[in-house]
Amino acid sequence: MSSEDQYGGTGQTRTRLPDSPADPYGPTRRAPRTPRSLITVVGVVGLLIAAIAFANQGPDTPTPPPTDNAPSTASTSATGTSPVTGKNGTIPKGFAHDEQGAQSAAANYAVALSSDGMFDAARRRAIVQSVYLPDVAASRQSDLDKVYADPEFLARIGLEAGGKAPKGMTFISRVNPVGTKVEKFGGDTATVSVWYSALFGLAGEGSKNPVSESWYTNTFELRWLNGDWRVADFTQKDGPAPVGRDQAAASAEEMAAAVSQFGGLTYAR
Repeated sequence: MSSEDQYGGTGQTRTRLPDSPADPYGPTRRAPRTPRSLITVVGVVGLLIAAIAFANQGPDTPTPPPTDNAPSTASTSATGTSPVTGKNGTIPKGFAHDEQGAQSAAANYAVALSSDGMFDAARRRAIVQSVYLPDVAASRQSDLDKVYADPEFLARIGLEAGGKAPKGMTFISRVNPVGTKVEKFGGDTATVSVWYSALFGLAGEGSKNPVSESWYTNTFELRWLNGDWRVADFTQKDGPAPVGRDQAAASAEEMAAAVSQFGGLTYAR
């Protein structure tokens, strides 16, 4: 089943939830393959990676990229434009009214909408109000609140009521944009795709949902409103995912320390 399945053209998507993998912090320390499972979250608009499937890629041969229509150097290199200086709460604001600004906005919004803040009621409301168009935020806030406060949903990803991590655990939900691409640009409207890796799970001794990495591409529909870009809708699809290297998994302490000690970034195209 595709992660992009839509309901009635409303932009609603299916959110993935993983089966619980074996504890990588236990005696075995070997990361097994774990099958993916799906759960339909009714009423939620394509909201991100509520949970990431544990994947340990084998030595498969990657598919070579197409040789035709290669992008120009300008389309893949950094623009050199400085990040925005303003913020709405913790979310950057004041992006340029051009293609570069739309790409920067999409990258930063992908980070916000996939952050651990979405699991806290107050922070979730602030994120939704800052990122979405006002009318879109108003229509979706209650649905998002229902999903992120659902006990069964939280239990499946190892969280307690209120989106809290169990004692001794550190909850990690973090997106790392790799690049952006303008699909369409019309002055006050833009369609921008963001390719990113994502970390999701619980770091701690005995974790049943250890932190794992996945790759996704989100495509954002943006509109210019009151001096900034806002999200009208977005969709998500898997990959492109690289072949994983054979590296030893970090310990629970190392992973928790890395996330708490390495701060996030403001992304600029």
